[in-house]
Amino acid sequence: MASEGKNLIGVDIGSTSIKVVEIKESRGSRKLVRFGLHPLPPETIVDGHIINSGAVVEGLEKLFHKVRRRNVALRASGHSVIIKKIAMPLMTPAELQEQIGWEAEQHIPFDLAEVHIDHQILHRREDEGQMDVLLVAAKREEIADLTNLAVEARLKPMCVDLDAFTVQNVLEVGYGVPQPHETVVLIHVGASLTTVNILADGTTAFTRDIANGGNAITEEIQRQLSISREEAEAYKCGGDGRGIVPREVPEIINTVVEQLAGEIQRSLDFYLATSGDRDLTRIYVSGGTANVRALLDSVQDRARVPVEVLDPLRVAQPDSKLDPMSLQGRTAQAVVAMGLALRKERERRNA
Repeated sequence: MASEGKNLIGVDIGSTSIKVVEIKESRGSRKLVRFGLHPLPPETIVDGHIINSGAVVEGLEKLFHKVRRRNVALRASGHSVIIKKIAMPLMTPAELQEQIGWEAEQHIPFDLAEVHIDHQILHRREDEGQMDVLLVAAKREEIADLTNLAVEARLKPMCVDLDAFTVQNVLEVGYGVPQPHETVVLIHVGASLTTVNILADGTTAFTRDIANGGNAITEEIQRQLSISREEAEAYKCGGDGRGIVPREVPEIINTVVEQLAGEIQRSLDFYLATSGDRDLTRIYVSGGTANVRALLDSVQDRARVPVEVLDPLRVAQPDSKLDPMSLQGRTAQAVVAMGLALRKERERRNA
């Protein structure tokens, strides 16, 4: 994708917090010049729907206080988005543009008038007369809600990207595009949603959203120990300055983590069984819950391949003026915002 102009500011509105990342590029190197995180009150976003828009606007205004540049990239995820890989007969991009609406009708369970459609050719298999196309549909209403909130906070939304692709941006820029013989799994564990994106031959081969995430751990600690949400969240993260963690906590974390790791493994097994792909090469985990060591261990035990936390600082090193404490323990949460901040003001569109 050809792109020029300045980098957009990445704004990741998640169900528990808003993350903002700004990167400056000059002479081929990137610097992370801004990272901000603003917690959102509980129930602000439920099942991907923004319930308390006032809290989101207020959070955005605080994060952009005294910031002149307002051109942002936002992200959509969850139930409002469908990503499908489909096989189609070989055709030119112009023919595909004409055909894609008809194809989308076969694969997308929404009324086409209600969604934005985008597509990208992944592979042309000349010998078989076929090509693989990535089809993406996002509900217009959800995208409009998201962009309207940004506008209300006096921001200028320039593009909306998807969770799975923002994490992929970070992998490709920070670690390099996976080799043709590698199958790499990206697992982004947010507070209420886990996104699995499997890359084979350098392109998306399978994606799945799992309606489970870090909140499930916090809620179970809160329920079993009868404590506040804040305390439960602190214990989940290893105490967070609140003294000794009760001995039941690791056991509670392990029980919830085993369930999530099991759901992730079912997705991986399904992919391997249906794709005829050989083994997985490596798994990268991102999102706030990537800090929970038990999750990484559990996923690695099941998948029997190396698992590591995706490090967004391989994309851009913190600028000397950036307060290093602002990133302390939060780099895994910054991945989606970092992927968004790689988008540019002017890009050649595929659709």
